Amino acid sequence: MMTPWLSKAGEQLRDQCDTWYPDRDLSADGWIGDSRHAATKSDHNPDVTDGSYCVRAIDISVGLSKQKGISVYLSDQIRQCGKTDKRISYVIHNSMIASSKKNWAWRPYVGFNKHEHHIHISFTKSGDHDATPFDIPLLGGKI
Repeated sequence: MMTPWLSKAGEQLRDQCDTWYPDRDLSADGWIGDSRHAATKSDHNPDVTDGSYCVRAIDISVGLSKQKGISVYLSDQIRQCGKTDKRISYVIHNSMIASSKKNWAWRPYVGFNKHEHHIHISFTKSGDHDATPFDIPLLGGKI
């Protein structure tokens, strides 16, 4: 079995969060699925269908800074970025999901995990080897 690896887009977004919020809470951060994820279809699981073992999802803890509510702004800016950056597949935060399926509008998310302690970002295969910085204002971009 090959070793799982995080997509370059996932690494880049996580690195941008680490750079702009160096003292942020990492307790809900993650990228590779646990046993619960392994039993379901999840972008946190390595892609064995194409043999790459690429993981195409990250979780970013909501404790970015002492400024309350900043994770709501960040999740929304990632959603906005997804409209033009084809590396972003979907975003989940606070029981809401956004993707190209509904033109990146927030809609209710009814999955098991409400994603209240972290922002979940899934990436497309086009992000596997693309580490271009994301154009997200809270992370140094200019949108």
